[in-house]
Amino acid sequence: MPTIEIESLERLTDWLDKPVPPSNWITVTQERVNQFAQASGDDQWIHVDTDRAAKESPFGTTVAHGFLTLSLLSRLLSDTVHINGVRMGVNCGVNRVRFITPVRVGACIRATFKLISLEHISGGVQAIWFASIELKGQEKPCCVAEWVTRRYGIQNLTMGVN
Repeated sequence: MPTIEIESLERLTDWLDKPVPPSNWITVTQERVNQFAQASGDDQWIHVDTDRAAKESPFGTTVAHGFLTLSLLSRLLSDTVHINGVRMGVNCGVNRVRFITPVRVGACIRATFKLISLEHISGGVQAIWFASIELKGQEKPCCVAEWVTRRYGIQNLTMGVN
C-alpha cells in the first residue's frame, strides 16, 4: 500500500524538491539474486555460489548485483507513491548512478526518493528522482542514482512545467 497518494500528474509538481517518505524494507534473498543472475546472464560465483562465497568472499556470503538493487527502484517507488490517473509508467534509465556498499544476501533495503526535475512530455511527464537505496543497519547507502521515469495518462496535460 503506497504511503503517498497524489491525486493527478498535475499535482506531482507539489512534490518538486521535497522528499517522500521512505519505502518499506525488503529482504534481498538468494532466490531473487539467482533470478536476476539468470535473467541478466551474470552468474558470477560471488552472486550465486553460496558455498564458494562462504569460503572466498570478503563478505562471507553471496552479494546482490548492483544492477539488481537499481532494478528494484520501480517497485520501491510504486510501494511508496501512487499517482492517480496514470495509465502507463516507463523507467527510462539513470542520469547518474553510484554503487557504494555491497548488498549481502539477507540484507534489508529500502529507498528514499526526492523529485528533482519534472518536464511536460506528450501525454504525460518525465520525472527525475534522486534515489538512495539504504541498507538496514548501515550508515552508507548501497546505491544512489538520478533515476529517470515517464508517466503517461491524462489527455492534453497542461502543466506548464519546464
